Amino acid sequence: MSMVATEILARGVEQGIITAEQAQRLRALENVGELPASPDDEQLRFISGFSDVFVTIGLAMFIGAIGYFALLFGGTAVRWTAIVVTAWLLAEFFTRQRRMALPSIVLLIVFAFAVFMGASHLLGGGALYYYPADVVRNIFDLDPERPTVLAIAALVTVPLTALHYWRFRVPITVAAGCCVLTGAIIGLTYGLAPQLPHSAYNVVTLVCGLAIFGLAMRFDMTDPERLTRRTDIAFWLHLLAAPLIVHSLIGGVFDVGSKLEPEPAIAVVAVFLALSLVAVLIDRRALLVSGLAYAGAAFWTLIRQVGLSDITTPLTILTLGAFVLLLSAGWKPLRAGILKLTPPTLARRLPQPTLSV
Repeated sequence: MSMVATEILARGVEQGIITAEQAQRLRALENVGELPASPDDEQLRFISGFSDVFVTIGLAMFIGAIGYFALLFGGTAVRWTAIVVTAWLLAEFFTRQRRMALPSIVLLIVFAFAVFMGASHLLGGGALYYYPADVVRNIFDLDPERPTVLAIAALVTVPLTALHYWRFRVPITVAAGCCVLTGAIIGLTYGLAPQLPHSAYNVVTLVCGLAIFGLAMRFDMTDPERLTRRTDIAFWLHLLAAPLIVHSLIGGVFDVGSKLEPEPAIAVVAVFLALSLVAVLIDRRALLVSGLAYAGAAFWTLIRQVGLSDITTPLTILTLGAFVLLLSAGWKPLRAGILKLTPPTLARRLPQPTLSV
């Protein structure tokens, strides 16, 4: 089914013109002779055609040039202001009128990032945030003023991001706002309590990740058929929540470093398998992808421990690859089995697996 038809069906369901069941039947009718679309496939309206790529390349060149000339003739503050205005005006055409997926995502990211960088520059006096990489470095700076400036800049960005969503309704905007708000919370924690142990900051990150995960599940449970814009919003929220949860939980609580001992490695594998179970239950793969690196480190440690030091790395890759492929092949029947063990009130609000006959 074409992207235009998919968006029309989604908007029809959102506006109450047709029901979700009717939309699904129309999809099945259009897909006669083809494999039907399934919520298990976790489809994403990311790109509608190669024209999206073509326009995105043009946006990168045009906005980059605007930023360069604004910096050349007006300074850093003018550069970020010009990029903010340019991204908004371009979104009026490519997002609001043309409804192009990839350009809309790029324009939203550019807009939010430029707002954040401009606010950081003004609050920091122009010295701390001249380059984008300085932001990442200053999150973890021991000077308590720098994370505080970062947090204030993030708080300035949140309402403007919300305004962008009100105007253009790009699904990724909700995740972008949550990302900025999470940065503000972490920045304030660093700035107001720099003496806390590193594990305490991991707890803050974990709480933020779980809150975003809860918001994603709220969107998911209101659209179990995954036909409306809400499922796209939930996808991006899961994509944001997953690394926050996995990194803070495994990398923080278990203090996983460059060298693992067997006992922590077993604990990491256990947590990874638990997260995999949750991923299968909710039919979202972001948790799995975020945990693969940690699972790889744990498998590498355990394989080396049994004496296979000569082939540790290829055997680790083989193990991870086999796990991913087997899980992908058995995803639907595994979900069906797990859902049978799930309380009915919860199972009804989750996507139902469509097993092939």
